[in-house]
Amino acid sequence: MTERAYHHGNLRQELLERAWATIDGDGLEALSLRQLARDVGVSHGASARHFADRTALLDAIAVAGFTRMNETLAAAVAGETTFAGQLRAAGLAYIGFAVEHPAILDLMYKAKHHPDASPELVRLSRSSMAVVIELVGEAQARGEVRPGDVERQSLVVFAAVHGVAALATDDLLDGVPWRDAAEATIDAVLGSLTGVATT
Repeated sequence: MTERAYHHGNLRQELLERAWATIDGDGLEALSLRQLARDVGVSHGASARHFADRTALLDAIAVAGFTRMNETLAAAVAGETTFAGQLRAAGLAYIGFAVEHPAILDLMYKAKHHPDASPELVRLSRSSMAVVIELVGEAQARGEVRPGDVERQSLVVFAAVHGVAALATDDLLDGVPWRDAAEATIDAVLGSLTGVATT
């Protein structure tokens, strides 16, 4: 593939997809801007016109990661009508994304804390928590969740689900399948928020 093939503006997307695949498969340390340019068949200068430096590229990958994850969560929740169903679907989707893309998820959270993080990345990184707050707030209004500080309840939900994701991706579940750990954790959170024991 030559540089001429990118005259219509698809080089940026090609670079992003290749960088995602590299990090996803071999970890962040395997990513080299010069090798990335060679992999897609362009000069380093051509790639630099889209990503001035490594930080800019990682920011863009993090944006893509949060976008994909948020879309996954939205799709999971869309088919559910009860809080229990929504929370279970969202929790499993989040942990599933983490297990499938551990290096990407790690990059996403590191990039959002970078001093030069783009406004788009900061906004997208807050969307997952916003979804939880919305779900908990609506469920509380319907009487499915006990009264209380919605943001505090949502923080417990997010902390529990992200905790399982971290344990799973760091291989700290001592052989327990991540789905089993996720189900048990979600059941405990639901019991806490709804006052109804789950099995």
